[in-house]
Amino acid sequence: MLNVEELARGTPAPSEYESLLSIGANALEAIPGAVYLCDKDGWLVRYNSEAAGLWGRAPALGEGGDRFCGSHRLFQVDGAPLAFDQCPVAAVLNAGAAARNQEVLIQRPDGSRFVALMNVRPLRDRRGVIQGAINCFQDVTAQHAMAEELRRKSADLEDFFENSAVGLHIVSGEGIILRANKAELALLGYSADEYIGRPISEFHVDEPVIGDILDKLGSGACLESYPARLRAKDGSIKHVTITSNGRFEDGKLFNTRCFTIDVTCVHTAEAARQESDDRLAATYEAATIGIAEADANGRLLRVNDAFCTMLGRSREELLAMTFLDYTHPDCVAEDATLYARQVAGELDTYVQRKRALKPDGEIVYLDVHSSSVRNANGEFRYGVRVLQDVTVARRMENQVRESERHMRNLLEAMPAAVYTTDAQGRITFYNREAVELSGRTPQLGDLWCVTWKLFNTDGSALAHDQCPMAVALKENRAIRGVEAIAERPDGTRVPFIPYPTPLHDADGNLVGAINMLVDITERKQAENRQKTLIDELNHRVKNTLATVQSLAAQTARNADDAQDGYRRFEARLLALSRAHDLLTKRHWGDTPFDSLAREVLMPVLGHEPQRVEVAGPSILVGTRVALNLTMTLNELAINTLKYGAMSAETGTLSVTWDLQHQVDGTLLTLDWREQGGPPVSPPERQGLGLRLMKRCIERDLGGQFTLTFAPEGVRCRFSFLVGATGA
Repeated sequence: MLNVEELARGTPAPSEYESLLSIGANALEAIPGAVYLCDKDGWLVRYNSEAAGLWGRAPALGEGGDRFCGSHRLFQVDGAPLAFDQCPVAAVLNAGAAARNQEVLIQRPDGSRFVALMNVRPLRDRRGVIQGAINCFQDVTAQHAMAEELRRKSADLEDFFENSAVGLHIVSGEGIILRANKAELALLGYSADEYIGRPISEFHVDEPVIGDILDKLGSGACLESYPARLRAKDGSIKHVTITSNGRFEDGKLFNTRCFTIDVTCVHTAEAARQESDDRLAATYEAATIGIAEADANGRLLRVNDAFCTMLGRSREELLAMTFLDYTHPDCVAEDATLYARQVAGELDTYVQRKRALKPDGEIVYLDVHSSSVRNANGEFRYGVRVLQDVTVARRMENQVRESERHMRNLLEAMPAAVYTTDAQGRITFYNREAVELSGRTPQLGDLWCVTWKLFNTDGSALAHDQCPMAVALKENRAIRGVEAIAERPDGTRVPFIPYPTPLHDADGNLVGAINMLVDITERKQAENRQKTLIDELNHRVKNTLATVQSLAAQTARNADDAQDGYRRFEARLLALSRAHDLLTKRHWGDTPFDSLAREVLMPVLGHEPQRVEVAGPSILVGTRVALNLTMTLNELAINTLKYGAMSAETGTLSVTWDLQHQVDGTLLTLDWREQGGPPVSPPERQGLGLRLMKRCIERDLGGQFTLTFAPEGVRCRFSFLVGATGA
């Protein structure tokens, strides 16, 4: 018996690690939380189902399985990747010290993430050698979100105080200025060091007034638009109204919160503005928090003035009611159930947003914070209900939603492609014009751009992660003055100008971007047309100058005298001018041949359809053809009017043409036939007009020209290719 006892005492007790291994995997299921066990090398050896549930996977155990953590992926709370060998468990195994309340970001295989709060302890044997580690962790994502929301609201409140357009200051119970915002300091012209920390009485002109203010606030009264006079740094007197109330702790005035409004400029009109001041005072009163006490049955025991105003009822009326009597019927059941649980001790406090009814049926939205007051034995005495009227906030939320809807409708109606992204460049919205420009329907969540493919203006490919929108987000700046080309899935390309602009929240943080893509296809086409027109104009000006020079020289050589030379030169110069006028009217573009012929002939021959026939198939001719035809037809028209068929009342003229398709273009052949005029005989010498017409048809247009002086009338036939290179 003695030996057995001695043997038992000599057997060492198992270590914590050995004990946890020996009790089996199912024993970990009894632990109320996610927990897992690693050996000294970090290999997972045990975990419970709650841990697997948070991981979203069942990791492999033992050497060659999962090490340090069973997560799919790990990140630091700021989103930076975290290697498994740098996680809290690895650090504990390496350093041998426990890690308390360390936070990491865990990503599951499905991509979802949560913030985990880890508590890791090393497991040692009796000699102090580390045998493994145990990690207990929990999902604290909701707590993180609440902390962030609290930080944002605190920042909003601080911003409201510092940047309010109204002067604000806080005064201690002893009358010392504790804080003042920018508007307050600007109003009086003092620096913060000159104002804060000084007695408020030093800045009041009237000592009885500041004494009365402090007395009223010390007694718990609220000041509404209280008139006072303050002394500014430059010696001027500022007439102000002060709205203030006191904050009390342990029944003693702790400090006051004061709104200071400069009414110097309207001091003489104080009576006329009294109604406006009353409305302002009512606004402040309506913003005050309501406080009430209720017994176990919900009957109101006490209410403050703000509570009465909030519900539109007198104090006497409210003290005869329960808080369920003014509650909207749809909210009664929830409020009654929560309050019953609070009275029973199942809940210490609860928060509820509910609707309440005023006597006239108006609905107000209230945030209710209900807490319990209990005696020393824990028995319920009464409930304290703090009410905040959030009707305005609710309306603002509706207005924000309506504004967002309106903004989406506005963006949809814009005659330009518009889309938005989040801060990472994922598309969150696009309008119909974006679909039209890109030739495809983008997917929400696509990165950077709605287009299918992008190119630089020189035709080189432009990667989406290097597009203007990506640059704007990565560099947090608006991009202007660049152009790009979008290719649609059908192969068509659209030149456009992007206007990517980052979007920021109230704190200046990048939250996304908006981009407008302006299709400049027409502008590019106009630029090309303008360049073509300028090139054509340069070419025509040179040719016209050469033609004028030739006309002047040849007219001078063939004229009988100076007067004759001037007359002939003027006629041909006017014909050339008319040709340019006709082309300018058509912006030097292609011209219907039949219209051209009539516009050239009719001003010379007169509108006599029974004597002049102009007929032929429709065809468009270019500017070079039109210019030379104008000169040629003008010479023929002037000749027939002066010497030919149209010089007699019985004469007729037929101008007809036909078309023959050739391999290298269309052959246009024109026949000019005069009849019924005076007898015709060939001229003794070849005149300038004939040489001019031959040069236009044969040299400039590369055609053939024949002029026959038949006795019955002049006949002219010429032909040239239309649609050939340069024609």
